[in-house]
Amino acid sequence: MEYGLIGEKLGHSYSKIIHEKIGGYHYGLNPLAKDNFDAFMKSRDFKGINVTIPYKKDVIPYLDEIDEIAAKIGAVNTIVNKNGKLKGYNTDFYGLLYTVDHNYIKIEGKKVLVLGNGGAAKAVIALLQHLKAKDIILVGRTAKDGAITYEECYQSHSDGQVIVNTTPLGMYPELDAAAVDLKAFPSCEAALDLIYNPLRTKLLLQAESLGIQAVNGLEMLVAQAVYAAEKYLDKKIDESIIEEIYNDILMEFMKKET
Repeated sequence: MEYGLIGEKLGHSYSKIIHEKIGGYHYGLNPLAKDNFDAFMKSRDFKGINVTIPYKKDVIPYLDEIDEIAAKIGAVNTIVNKNGKLKGYNTDFYGLLYTVDHNYIKIEGKKVLVLGNGGAAKAVIALLQHLKAKDIILVGRTAKDGAITYEECYQSHSDGQVIVNTTPLGMYPELDAAAVDLKAFPSCEAALDLIYNPLRTKLLLQAESLGIQAVNGLEMLVAQAVYAAEKYLDKKIDESIIEEIYNDILMEFMKKET
């Protein structure tokens, strides 16, 4: 495999479709069992890979170099093999930055609630810090690793202005789930859900019904893939391709829904 994605379960991945729309290389999906992970990383038998659950932290000890943003986040989703040396990046950060900018979501000076305290939340928090959010409240099922509980969130942070969902709640096929009830957050201006299947989760449908800006995770998925491709090919790619690919996949989603 020259270029591709590693992760434990890749059945519903859109990465191959996106990368092959970018063009310039063949992209494979490589479901990797934990027993085979060490041998794969030590072999270095690839030019460039993307990394997904559960290996975004596990790959770090195998790297010769790590980008500053990825080091700050503590997670890597893109690795480039250059003359036998592995360098790790986190293009999720830049994919999310593109999404926030492209949808004109104002973060500076805002109180932002981040739902879920897994690996995806770390990239979100790094971006929110970069964009100068006033307050960043991490919310989890239990109060640990800097997170508060949902109960405490409802009690003390109903003034949250932006809500970012990094949990899998609402993802296909569990469509009737949402991490929070937005009616409890009357100051909320924007809800960003990293889920992209379905395009409109229960959380985002409620946001729309309440007049809150609702943004799904598909744009981020496409953008981070384009930024990963830039690392693979060592060249700048025109950002207009992000919207082109996003619209192509959006049309495919809409055909499935009708």
